[in-house]
Amino acid sequence: MIAVTGPTGNVGRALVERLVAAGRPVRALTRDPQRARLPAGAEAVRLGLDEPAALFEGATELFLYVQAGGDRTPGLLAAARAAGVRHVVLLSSGIIDSGADETHPIHVMHATAERDVRDSGLTWTFLRPNAFAANAFQWAPQIRTGDTVRGLFADGRSAPVHEDDIAAVAERALLDDGYEGAAHRLTGPESITNAGQVAAIGRALGRELRFDELSPDEAGPELFPHVPPDVLPALLKTLAASVGTPPEITDTVREITGRPARPFAVWAEDHLDDFRG
Repeated sequence: MIAVTGPTGNVGRALVERLVAAGRPVRALTRDPQRARLPAGAEAVRLGLDEPAALFEGATELFLYVQAGGDRTPGLLAAARAAGVRHVVLLSSGIIDSGADETHPIHVMHATAERDVRDSGLTWTFLRPNAFAANAFQWAPQIRTGDTVRGLFADGRSAPVHEDDIAAVAERALLDDGYEGAAHRLTGPESITNAGQVAAIGRALGRELRFDELSPDEAGPELFPHVPPDVLPALLKTLAASVGTPPEITDTVREITGRPARPFAVWAEDHLDDFRG
């Protein structure tokens, strides 16, 4: 049995789909099982942090989304270990060991989670993706209603990674031996600008989209609706640093899964329905 936290997120859902397709027993730990809409074959269980022991009965592997337990992660991991879980695969972040400011809120959150996992007594594997291709969903509301995307840092560069490529690496780390005690940095296969991502989505849709660059002073909650206000200044600083800076590109997806990471244009094709009006 493999327990999966964050099963309704981009990576977690892709992982659950992969494990179910592979015929593996999956327990999806979610705060709202009734609305999770998970694949048939996955056992949806409410993620109750007050009684975590019941979550892991019969499980030997755990996929941990960093925000699943929050400041109660040590207790969640202790319950998992007591129930018989032996190995945890943590979805961490490429900000770790990237040279970034260690006081950056995203660094603090993921470094804390990695420390909690190391201290848990479980064997572990850390996945450290850099930019997610799914970050492009931030532009979806504008693309559904028009051909102009207003955003920041048109020339900001990244090598965005497809969420299913992350899930494919997680699947191998959960099912195969040999990944314990390793931290894997994950990226997409190529560098692309923010304006280039918008153009790629347009090509997939058969439309010509234009990127209208805004000043960082104009950044508000409508551009980053899911970013806490106290995190936004650090995020803007990180995004500004990506302008004119070649991103890290790794071959980790191919090395672990046997096939290369998918470029952003493929991700856009895979998510056409998310951008159609």
